[in-house]
Amino acid sequence: MNNDSVDFFNPSITTPDQARNLAERIRDNISTVIIGKDREIRLLITALIARGHVLMEDVPGTGKTMLAKALARSVELRFARVQFTPDLLPSDVTGMSVFNPKDAEFTFRPGPAFTNLLLADEINRATPRTQSALLEVMEESQVTMDGVTRTLEAPFFVVATQNPVEIQGTFPLPEAQLDRFLLRMKLGYPSTLESRAVLERYISDDPIERIEPVATKEALLTAQKMARAIEASEPVLTYIVALCERTRAAESVQLGVSTRGALALLRACQAYALINGRSFVTPDDVQALAPAVLVHRIIVRGMYGRANASDLIVEECLRQVPVPTEVR
Repeated sequence: MNNDSVDFFNPSITTPDQARNLAERIRDNISTVIIGKDREIRLLITALIARGHVLMEDVPGTGKTMLAKALARSVELRFARVQFTPDLLPSDVTGMSVFNPKDAEFTFRPGPAFTNLLLADEINRATPRTQSALLEVMEESQVTMDGVTRTLEAPFFVVATQNPVEIQGTFPLPEAQLDRFLLRMKLGYPSTLESRAVLERYISDDPIERIEPVATKEALLTAQKMARAIEASEPVLTYIVALCERTRAAESVQLGVSTRGALALLRACQAYALINGRSFVTPDDVQALAPAVLVHRIIVRGMYGRANASDLIVEECLRQVPVPTEVR
């Protein structure tokens, strides 16, 4: 076995190369179920190691739920799925206190949020009241009810999905909640060859039923700690700040990227550098992740109905802000 590899039964990780091998093993395992989405799988793993959350925005049937399930099974994570509907209550997500006549007292029954990977399916179909129940859960990894705060078990990772096309009967996510997602990603339709490969792979059985874990929860937690120690030089930090400030200065932007957004970009870049086997962040990492991390944090003035308006703003900022050449 290579010295930089990680044995599934010996999850100790001490070097960026071992973290990279861990991420590659998870990616390859997911690829047995999800075909042709290497970049999206890498983004999902990046968010997981960065301790962030992901908003997957795409039409039904593109593999969003399957991708979340495959990730959970690859890393031995407890998985829970909530189908968000207009009649869903906050307690259906976080849990509730139930009166026990025998003991004459209330007993707390944990909701689906008490898991490792929570899939919030079609999150924009729930009312703002229910959506807001996720704010504390996503930001603090805890649930407060009846004056008692209960901490969720680490790791805690939310993957939310929404359909960007169908708007009837939906409640758009408020800016405050969008800002809680580390990144937003779209799967998109597969190519012709990829579509045929999917049919061939699923013709006789379902690969998700055979997928086995290739990493332990302990190994993931170690990688998450390592990501926070990845070096980001002063030029890289200045570059991140300049990009975020440029989004606020754009003439057509009503709301630019906040300080939380800048920190989110830094955290994502640290995790991305780690899964690429490096101990430091480069400007290339920033450029690779800026669209996924920043787009959903921007509100463009007078561009209602133009789904790609924020994407164009980020692309413009990446062209305009000088890229540092010396990062270490």
